[in-house]
Amino acid sequence: MRKQPNMNAGAAGLFIIFSLLFFVLIYRFVSIQWTGEVGGQALAARAELKHTKEKELDARRGTIYDRTGETIAEDTTSYTLAAILNDSMTTDPKKPKHVVDPKKTARELSKFIDVSEAEIYKQLTKEGMFQVEFGKAGSDISHDKKEQIEALKLPGIIFMRDMKRFYPNGVFSSHVIGFVEKQENENGAVSSVGKLGLEQQLDTILRGKPGIIHYQGDRWGFLLPDGKEQIKPAKDGKDVYLTLDKKIQTFLEDAISKVDKEYKPKKIIAIVADPKTGEILAMAQRPTFHPKTREGLEKSWYNEAIETSFEPGSTMKIFTLAAAVQENVFNGNAYYQSGRYKVTENSAEIGDHNGHGWGSITYLEGVQRSSNVAFAKIAAEQLGFDRYREYLTKFGLDKPTGIDLPNEVSSKIVYTYPIDKITTAYGQGTAITPIQQIQAAIAVANDGKMLKPHVIDRIVDSETGKVIEDSQPEVTGEPISAETAKEVREILETVITSEKGTGHERYQIDGYDVAGKTGTAEISGSGGYLKGKQDYIFSFLGMAPTDDPELIMYVAVQQPEVATYFEGSKPVSEIFKPVMKSSLQYLNIEPVTQKETAVSKMPDLLNTNVANAQEKLKTSGFEIVTVGKGTNVTAQLPKKGANILAGERVFIRTDGELAVPDMRGWSRRDVMSFAKLANLKLNVTGNGYVAEQSLPADAALAEGEYLIVHLETPEQLNKAEKAGEPAKSTEAVESNEAGQPDQTGEQAETEGNVQD
Repeated sequence: MRKQPNMNAGAAGLFIIFSLLFFVLIYRFVSIQWTGEVGGQALAARAELKHTKEKELDARRGTIYDRTGETIAEDTTSYTLAAILNDSMTTDPKKPKHVVDPKKTARELSKFIDVSEAEIYKQLTKEGMFQVEFGKAGSDISHDKKEQIEALKLPGIIFMRDMKRFYPNGVFSSHVIGFVEKQENENGAVSSVGKLGLEQQLDTILRGKPGIIHYQGDRWGFLLPDGKEQIKPAKDGKDVYLTLDKKIQTFLEDAISKVDKEYKPKKIIAIVADPKTGEILAMAQRPTFHPKTREGLEKSWYNEAIETSFEPGSTMKIFTLAAAVQENVFNGNAYYQSGRYKVTENSAEIGDHNGHGWGSITYLEGVQRSSNVAFAKIAAEQLGFDRYREYLTKFGLDKPTGIDLPNEVSSKIVYTYPIDKITTAYGQGTAITPIQQIQAAIAVANDGKMLKPHVIDRIVDSETGKVIEDSQPEVTGEPISAETAKEVREILETVITSEKGTGHERYQIDGYDVAGKTGTAEISGSGGYLKGKQDYIFSFLGMAPTDDPELIMYVAVQQPEVATYFEGSKPVSEIFKPVMKSSLQYLNIEPVTQKETAVSKMPDLLNTNVANAQEKLKTSGFEIVTVGKGTNVTAQLPKKGANILAGERVFIRTDGELAVPDMRGWSRRDVMSFAKLANLKLNVTGNGYVAEQSLPADAALAEGEYLIVHLETPEQLNKAEKAGEPAKSTEAVESNEAGQPDQTGEQAETEGNVQD
């Protein structure tokens, strides 16, 4: 009874306390319901924030095309395979959202991805995992394969959509194009980033701008029913059209792959360009890599054509020759002593590539035989070192070309001592890049105008098709005249056509005239140059057709496995010839059509009557030049039994007094034949046909007398005739040739055969 009042009081207290708490709770509930706020924050806003998700929308990376619109690199959709293991994803047992039968799932998936059934089963039975993927084998799943797997209706198997860079041509100018790889940024987002080549150079242009989507989702990120979406669309990257031509690039890749396999060189570098525009139509190298798998990338990160400079060898002689012709100091008929040469008494002696030379030969033959001594003398004694150095700048050989590719390096001109200067003239000591050689050679091929090489043709807005940037040919200099360029091409053609030329036979292309220059560069090593029979960079820089070049091509092969030094040009020619010929045919460049010409045997006219000999020759359709006023034939050219063509000029000498014929319009070969038959000392200037002769027509002539003739091209003759200009005087000719060694008739005949 005493406890009862206390218990009643306690119960009353608890009732009051709980009643107060209840009223507080009711008040709080009504207050939140009425205001919609807690602690000054709107509950609706906090709920929306909790369920609102944000995701970045990938922009499509711009497509790279060749000059004809063929795809070189593009973004395509791919899928990554994944499996959900957590059973909390399943809300309806009849429609499971997680893997319920790991054994069956592993068996079925092993038929589509390159992973064993046991390994897949191991992945699917991992404890505590919400989701698993299957590495490289489960990535880059095509749309077709995705549909085949989805048709199996395997619970828990999902696909995550992604974009990948696709290179449909595989190994295709890989160092020019580059590649793309996934890269995670500071925010944890993964994006595609260009690496190497144009993918890197134009990354900001190709990449575009990603979009953003805001949406309401559950705790796993899935869209809630009737959830709101806000989308800021992605802006796709720009499309890029290159100057590369898929056909020509494929010709080049196939050719160098074949040579690479057969000769196993350390390196191969090749470039094909259009000399009329400066467009690079193809560029390839070995070693190279596959842009998708990166296989081979560890062997070479550099674009060798623009990121590596090396001694060019004799291809450098093209520019030394062009400088000499432009300055009017090159006389192809003048003689010099080949073999060895010292530029100063204290300088080291340099030599021709065969060690001993070919005796006393003409400078034209020196070009054909690629004589180092000839070009050393041209630089030192004819051009002069200061003037020659100016031409290195005029040809752009002392600075980068500015080609639209990353990481271009410049040359290393060594031009301090006299020995440096003469070795530079024939391609040693100084290092230049292949692309610098291409730019300089464009001047020779393009009638004196040097153009900047480029690989980007235009940049186009992928959504509107509007051209944003458009490349145009850019003249970077005019180091030589059109006349000089034509003469240099004609001289370089004899490197291929003359039996004495270093490019004879191996670089001849059926149906097309080729002008070019071979090169053999030594390779520097520790303590000097390497001395092995294979330790050279063999190269060729050529253009075709000679008269009006449509293509120019450079090929260099380093240290191929060849039996002898002299076989080094074989792998180079096995790239140049098929690529140049196939490319010319692909571009519909008509081959030269050879007309059949009647060929006859020269009869024996010695000791016959002049009148009878003349009649016999006229009947055969030959043009006759009679040297002398006698009645009997004492000598003839061509000799008995020689093959002669209808309309060819034939010379007969009589036993009477000699007289000078009118030689205007004669070819160099005709003049040389006459000089030999009359036993004259001949000197010839210029190229083309006789415009002026030192001895007047019909004047009496004595054996051993000097004869000087000046030749001009048909264009020069026509130009002078239209302008009414007087012909070049023989006094001027004689003055220009002062100091040149005399040429006997026999020497001139030899030179004439080489020239023709």
